[in-house]
Amino acid sequence: MTFAVGDVQEGLPVMLSALWSPPSGASLRAPRFPRPAPVERARSARIAALAERPERERDFWRAVEAEGTPLVEAVAGDPGHAAVTFLWRGTAATRTVLVLPNQVADPEDLAGNLMSRVPGTDVWHWTIRMRADWRATYALCVDDADSDGSGGSAEGDEGTGDGPEGCSAPGARQAYLRRLRRHPRRDPLNRTVFPSRWGAEPLSVVALPAAPVPLGGDRAHPAARAGELSVHTLRSGHLHNWRRVWAYAPAGHEDLTGLPVVVLLDGDVWQQLGISQLLDGLVHAGRLPPLIALLPDALDSDTRRRELACDERFVAFLTHELLPWAARRWPVSGDPSRTVVAGQGLGGLAAAYAALRRPERFGNVLAQSGAFWWPAARREGACPEEWLTGRVRALARRPVRFHLSAGLQEWGVPAAGHRLRDALSAKGYEVAHHEYNGGHDYLCWRDDLAQGLVGLLRGPFPGAVPGGGPRGLVVGGG
Repeated sequence: MTFAVGDVQEGLPVMLSALWSPPSGASLRAPRFPRPAPVERARSARIAALAERPERERDFWRAVEAEGTPLVEAVAGDPGHAAVTFLWRGTAATRTVLVLPNQVADPEDLAGNLMSRVPGTDVWHWTIRMRADWRATYALCVDDADSDGSGGSAEGDEGTGDGPEGCSAPGARQAYLRRLRRHPRRDPLNRTVFPSRWGAEPLSVVALPAAPVPLGGDRAHPAARAGELSVHTLRSGHLHNWRRVWAYAPAGHEDLTGLPVVVLLDGDVWQQLGISQLLDGLVHAGRLPPLIALLPDALDSDTRRRELACDERFVAFLTHELLPWAARRWPVSGDPSRTVVAGQGLGGLAAAYAALRRPERFGNVLAQSGAFWWPAARREGACPEEWLTGRVRALARRPVRFHLSAGLQEWGVPAAGHRLRDALSAKGYEVAHHEYNGGHDYLCWRDDLAQGLVGLLRGPFPGAVPGGGPRGLVVGGG
């Protein structure tokens, strides 16, 4: 086995390992990045027409029900942008409607995302100007004064308190809206939904006309052979816990050898997002070779924060427990250049740390919206910010390739990613960097994951035929 500089070998000083030991006592919470500019509002011609003729409300709703929401209208003289109008059909009890597209809000001024009601109608609306390639998940938070706590109650500790009428004191309105924000619901007029995490209500989806066509769009091809997604329970001696691990194996894997391995963190989310169908379609199209994907469960939010913040024990779990366990069950490659570790947010940070710490096992990193700001300094003289980027600058290059991506709507996240990208490039790493018009959003990450895997595992692949998948393809072992 080949060790890179900084690994501990018998006879080498322990201080070399200390170079990769993360700071202790660092905050696991993300810093509050201020929104650089207010959400840009726009005028909706359809709402303006309704305001002039409110008696046509019934025709308006009939058209909306046929089209679905949100409404998308052209912006005069600006083909690169669209006016996007979110709607809610209120009742006499409706007091407040808050719109929350992913990252398109100022958390310190939620009032900027409040709908208005067209006088004399039940039409509540909120219109923004967005670039025509934008896509996002979103939720609506509605205070219907007489509704129960599950959808935005106006009563009790779990509801929205006294409602908008009791918001005269300084800060009271923002506090009211923060309480209302705890009760998101999907848009009933939007037929496109996306799963949420931790059992939450599904989210609605907006995708403007110029939004990218998903690379995995051929996943529903009827000729694609279905792989197998199985679930297992694995105990970690390093982490002292048990977790589920979902495993994807391609069709016909019994006849293949040396399959690439993808370790995809936050597997509890990805197994809900059709990862098996996505990989089936990419393999069928010859964009990816047949591969094994391992999806470990994050367990819960507190465990996730602790394990993914550059935790050596978590790296040991991946390296010494998860991968050997998989090798006993499937014909996987041991070649680091054919092994990808992928994650989002803190998972992206953990993926980069795992590969830089153990390049003899992980040769590829797919980090989406990585939390490279970590650890966030809470006071002067505290832990240095962007610790991993500092390690990259200080230590010798390792044989690892990177795919980094982030959303343009994420404010502070792309800037930290840019600094990591620049540090990696200065050291001679191979880095692909991609930015998309979206937020901190699995809707965007799902499609970017496909692009990143294709780039890191480099297709098209031998054996792919037009309209069909690889036939009897043996992928080089290691």
